[in-house]
Amino acid sequence: MLLAIDVGNTNMSFGIFDGKEIKGTFRIMTAATRTSDEYGLVVTDLIAKQNIDISSIGGVIIATVVPNTTHSLTNAVIKYLHCNPLLVGPGVKTGIRIDTPNPKEIGADRIVDAVAAYEKYGGPVLIIDFGTATTYDLVTEDGRFVVGITAPGIRISARALWEDTARLPEIEIKKPATILAQDTITSMQAGLIYGQIGQTEYIIKQVRKETGYENMRVIATGGLGSLIADETDLIEVYDTLLTLEGLRIIYDRNR
Repeated sequence: MLLAIDVGNTNMSFGIFDGKEIKGTFRIMTAATRTSDEYGLVVTDLIAKQNIDISSIGGVIIATVVPNTTHSLTNAVIKYLHCNPLLVGPGVKTGIRIDTPNPKEIGADRIVDAVAAYEKYGGPVLIIDFGTATTYDLVTEDGRFVVGITAPGIRISARALWEDTARLPEIEIKKPATILAQDTITSMQAGLIYGQIGQTEYIIKQVRKETGYENMRVIATGGLGSLIADETDLIEVYDTLLTLEGLRIIYDRNR
């Protein structure tokens, strides 16, 4: 079996694959201060809770945007799962070409999402990842990663509201019943959610306009993506497993 690990700024996502079939998933908070033993104990315990034998894990692949976690997490995998993990980065075969002025600037998570979206849905395809940041990445019909747009994520925007203003409270991030808010909490919720919907739709339309890709597919993923994807017809598919499946595809291409 394969253990796929996506290390994001907020959470780490884990997926266990038996061939192409996903057998279990779990998430933990990203913490750069954890030791390899802490990672090892947490991860092996959560794998066991999926009713999966630890000894059946024969391969591990990691994509991370948090370099401070790499050493401890890699050592945990070696020590507790007895595997040398494949790290997504330069020299790893992905199946797509990064056609930007500085390919090394593109985060591993964005490359992984692009690989999965192109493999599953073809191109041209715009991948929107509603994570800590909201990213919009375009892969052409011939498999070239050519555009990467980055905006503040919904949680970043929400945190800025309640941390940088004296009288605005911390709120639950959800869509209010109406945009016509009449109290502080629904006012903030309306601004966050409807603002994100508006941003998303405008960027999709502008990418179509400037590229001429009227047939461009739009795929969304990421923790809060369902809140936005459900509210706009411009997003065709919300794929919760996109990143983990991208990791599996890359691992298979490098075996």
